[in-house]
Amino acid sequence: MYPPIFAAVNVPGVRALLQDAGKELRFYLFGLAPQGVKYPYAVWRQVFGQPENYLGEAPDLDTFGTQIDVYANDPSSARAVAAALRNAIEPVAHITAWRGDGTDPVTNSKTFTFEAEWKTAR
Repeated sequence: MYPPIFAAVNVPGVRALLQDAGKELRFYLFGLAPQGVKYPYAVWRQVFGQPENYLGEAPDLDTFGTQIDVYANDPSSARAVAAALRNAIEPVAHITAWRGDGTDPVTNSKTFTFEAEWKTAR
């Protein structure tokens, strides 16, 4: 009951920015990024989900809303990763909001946040 986000972002354009040779993709479920992870990296979380309900038959589709947060040393790097993630996600989901640039108050890392909505067949 999750959107297929990992499969969507595991493409060359994203790997070029978020993966070192022989290492895992630096794209994590929110709260699970390792301590001290190398920049840039991204996290995602499901912010809502609902089945496509019908009268008289079981749902055949689920809708998921996700938030993607990119963390980097500088705004241009965060934007480049966000653009690569956008390019990977748009063929299979809808980008629904650009939340824009920011600065994490604890780490002072630069961020870019956006949201995507998925329609996933069961």
